[in-house]
Amino acid sequence: MDKQKVVLAFSGGLDTSYCVKYLTEEKGLEVYSAIVQTGGFSEEELKSIEERAYDLGVKQHITIDETQGFYDNCIKYLVFGNVLRYNTYPLSVSAERVFQAIAIAEYAKEIGAGTIAHGSTGAGNDQIRFDMVFHTILPGVEILTPIRDMQLSREEEITFLKEKGVDMDWEKAIYSINQGIWGTSVGGKETLTSDQGLPEEAYPTQATEKEAKEITLHFEQGELKGIDTTTYESPVKAIQALTAIAAPFGIGRDIHVGDTIIGIKGRVGFEAAAPVVTIKAHHALEKHTLTKWQLYWKEQLGNWYGMLVHEGQWLDPVMRNVEKFLQDTQESVTGEVKVNLKPYHFEIVGITSPYDLMSAEFGAYGEMNKGWTGEDARGFAKILANQTKIHRQVQEAAKDKVVL
Repeated sequence: MDKQKVVLAFSGGLDTSYCVKYLTEEKGLEVYSAIVQTGGFSEEELKSIEERAYDLGVKQHITIDETQGFYDNCIKYLVFGNVLRYNTYPLSVSAERVFQAIAIAEYAKEIGAGTIAHGSTGAGNDQIRFDMVFHTILPGVEILTPIRDMQLSREEEITFLKEKGVDMDWEKAIYSINQGIWGTSVGGKETLTSDQGLPEEAYPTQATEKEAKEITLHFEQGELKGIDTTTYESPVKAIQALTAIAAPFGIGRDIHVGDTIIGIKGRVGFEAAAPVVTIKAHHALEKHTLTKWQLYWKEQLGNWYGMLVHEGQWLDPVMRNVEKFLQDTQESVTGEVKVNLKPYHFEIVGITSPYDLMSAEFGAYGEMNKGWTGEDARGFAKILANQTKIHRQVQEAAKDKVVL
């Protein structure tokens, strides 16, 4: 493998632009840049990123499209598991990093590169996610991380690039923005604090919709397949369409505070309209179509699955075991969910499903029953209370016998 040939995970942002200039001009390496498309870039944006890579001095640049693979191998299980880290974050960026790293590693193998580089800092999760995948797929590969190794601030990177004659939108560069089909993360000076929120202009999609809009989401065995009267050829297309509808309402914005893999607290803003609406709608449908114990164990394993994805452990074989369980629970999660979109929030209106367990045939909660008598209920309550009643009586009797 050629140590002079380095594959750089490239996004076209400040950090990876710095890496190109540093690796080519300061280290004298041949840089082969690759951007991994996970559904967040338009064709025009990808073309602009390619032009930027060549302007910066890369030997070769390619785009690797992993959008469908990312959905098939991860996103659908995040939906099945209703994964929101700390009930907030739909793993917008953390989930896609493993798939980007795998694609980069495979490309490095393909061209015989002996070195891989990425623009992660030393203070976040991405450095661990990328490195873990590279060590797993390319044992012994040299990993270069200029931003991490030199502990550079964004201001220092900007100064270096200006000195090299690089021109870019420096105002935009003050925010670190990572786009993908499952949402966009936004990091900036405000997220380095504990008390400041992101300004409106920091979010990629501006909130322009002012009037409420009701939509109907169609799920088939847990997967989003349609919106209103339109059926899409794949859930990927449905998610992209839902993003276009819901993001202009300012829905799905929040700031996530979490525990990083390296043990410190981290704070990041995000915009994830389609993921948040999809997960909440899917969960509402599940509450109607699954049993109590299915819901219970799905919650435990879904949360655990999301934690391992977040921490870069997707390659561990236990994840395939959990995915089989999550897949198996979705057989009856089919139906329609009405959602009312409003500026900066949304409401789940209700569901319709042939598998709805809340059927009037069996009774109406709080009003009447059709499956048992009043005497049945009286006996059931008496037996159900028996264990606690015995425990209470024994404890009280024991206390009376204690000699103080």
